[in-house]
Amino acid sequence: MPEFKIKERCIGEGYPCYVIAEMSANHGGDLQRALAMVKKAKESGADAIKLQTFTADTMTLKSRKPWFQIGEHKVWGGKTLYDIYSEGSTPREWHQPIKDEAQRIGLHCFSTPFDAGAVDFLEELGMPAYKIASFELVDDPLLVCVARTGKPVILSTGMASLEEIEYAVGVLKSNGAKNVAFLRCVSTYPAELSQMNIRTIPDMARRFRVTVGLSDHSLGVVAAATAVASGASIIEKHFCLDRKKETLDSFFSLTPEEFKGMVARIRQVEEALGAPFYGPDQQELKNLRFRRSIFTSRPIKKGESFSTDNIRVVRPGEGLSPRYYAKLLGSRAQVDIDEAEPLMKHMVEEKLLI
Repeated sequence: MPEFKIKERCIGEGYPCYVIAEMSANHGGDLQRALAMVKKAKESGADAIKLQTFTADTMTLKSRKPWFQIGEHKVWGGKTLYDIYSEGSTPREWHQPIKDEAQRIGLHCFSTPFDAGAVDFLEELGMPAYKIASFELVDDPLLVCVARTGKPVILSTGMASLEEIEYAVGVLKSNGAKNVAFLRCVSTYPAELSQMNIRTIPDMARRFRVTVGLSDHSLGVVAAATAVASGASIIEKHFCLDRKKETLDSFFSLTPEEFKGMVARIRQVEEALGAPFYGPDQQELKNLRFRRSIFTSRPIKKGESFSTDNIRVVRPGEGLSPRYYAKLLGSRAQVDIDEAEPLMKHMVEEKLLI
């Protein structure tokens, strides 16, 4: 599988899961809040903070016609697309101070561009990677523009069919993208656990031979931990300082404490996954003696035959392996043996143990 890398960080099988804190609209229109989120994301165990780069005018038209209305939604209902994107955008003049703060504390910072102008702007800032949002997977001009930067691309696949994913990857690779990772995603907010279909992650890795992760819009941390157990190498989760300040995304985002708990759970899962291993580990070595082995069940004289009446397979494992039990039956003892003694090589005919 091709190596996926952002700056100095290798991402994929054999490396710790790369955890992205998605800021999105959770800055609430306050730069100081955005900068505080960067610091809290680092403290919570994130590897990267991710922005979204767009304006309402580059996303949609300012219209109240029916097809520009959100429709029924507990948070976004009654708004137009233009309303949503006006409220949720991150001002361009904030990108540099956010990136600088992230760099200062050792956190990666990159963004999801939504148009060619956004890509050009982010290139001027020296962003190390790009995320393609699920809804933009079908936007060929954007894919071409991102691919031509030569930067690593994380492609979110919410709603996409296999054919659409294959086509998008073709567009990216034919225009110069060499470093592409996929995210399994359910593009509903919040997503139900029953929709997550985490088994798509290993299937996607096999089909496309790429690094795969999860863009998780579900509530809680179950999906993220399950994804890592299933082979996810990237977890992206929306992040907020708290839910007291309601923003467009706060209702399905994790607070710093919750995010820290998710990262801890991910690291526990990774620790438990380990690597393929056979044989006793260091913890088990001392317990080998509690395996079964062959013992005498009564005294046996030299020359006496071993039988079901005088030897048994019991715990502990101090004697010969039970694999020799059938061979021993009918053979003769080479020495006198006391009762409840482990049967050893020198007590039996050597040829039986070959």
